[in-house]
Amino acid sequence: MQELISRLTQNAGITEEQASKALETIKDFVKEKFPMLGGAVDNMFSGSSSDEDAV
Repeated sequence: MQELISRLTQNAGITEEQASKALETIKDFVKEKFPMLGGAVDNMFSGSSSDEDAV
């Protein structure tokens, strides 16, 4: 998860907080649109720290 946040901050020129919020939004969107993938999405993003989950 941190690697993806780092790439977003570098490539998009955004802060870590903005990158975390963007990833959380994407995760929620995918889970909403494709509920059958919810577990897979959660597993994919399970590497996030509790600080990121609070964002």
